[in-house]
Amino acid sequence: MSHDDPKTLVSTSWLAKHIKDPDLRILDASWYLPAMGRDPKAEYDAAHIPGARFFDIDDVSDNRSDLPHMVPPVEKFMSRLRAMGVGDGHQVVVYDGMGLFSAARVWWLFRLMGQDNIAVLDGGLPKWQAEGREVEDLPPVIRDRHMTVRRQAHMVKDVTQVSAASKLKDHEILDARAPGRFRGEDPEPREGMRAGHIPGAKNVPFATLLNADGTMKDPDGLRAAFAAAGVDLNKPAITSCGSGVTGTIINLALEVLGKRDHSLYDGSWSEWGQFPTLPVATGED
Repeated sequence: MSHDDPKTLVSTSWLAKHIKDPDLRILDASWYLPAMGRDPKAEYDAAHIPGARFFDIDDVSDNRSDLPHMVPPVEKFMSRLRAMGVGDGHQVVVYDGMGLFSAARVWWLFRLMGQDNIAVLDGGLPKWQAEGREVEDLPPVIRDRHMTVRRQAHMVKDVTQVSAASKLKDHEILDARAPGRFRGEDPEPREGMRAGHIPGAKNVPFATLLNADGTMKDPDGLRAAFAAAGVDLNKPAITSCGSGVTGTIINLALEVLGKRDHSLYDGSWSEWGQFPTLPVATGED
């Protein structure tokens, strides 16, 4: 996308232009599925965009939950970000090592915490490096700054709310997983998970929202992807995925289209798929 919006997506050229701004903070939020065999912290230590701090999605989470990387308590979010030197008045740019994968989760988490001045780097580290831009292996200089949090509760949904939405059909439930997992044909990567999807959900695989280089499609391309999935954009949306990471790519895409009434089912299939009392649909329905 050519349009730069410091509240949603910015290009590599935008970041290169603003990289020395005193109130810019860059976060490397790379995170990978175990099957990918990649170590995000080791990759960060070897090469990252100059000045970037490493944001550990699994650490900045609620470690009291049995579910993976659930939203952390407000106090933990504030303390972890303060330790990174990120606070009020900063413009944050977050990226990952896949192009556009896990960075959207951190964008959504900031928005949930009432922090609007955050954008995802479109195309991420792969695009930055493909353009021959500078990387470094130095730790960032941290200067403490307080962060004020105003949690936006409407941006997250729990299993009870999603169950009600599934029955009432008053929301579009949008599942970002690959079609084989959505239909229940492919096994789940986590042990003990049933296969299938939330009844009434629509499948919007996150890859359908992206270009080949890992950048997000333009608004026309996004609308076409949602239309192809049978999504009614006039309804409020609840996004979902395997564990609350790639679902946020849908949230980001909706925000780019100017749609504000969207939320994330944080537990996603990691929660829904493990409870035998919750209904499961398979196939396209």
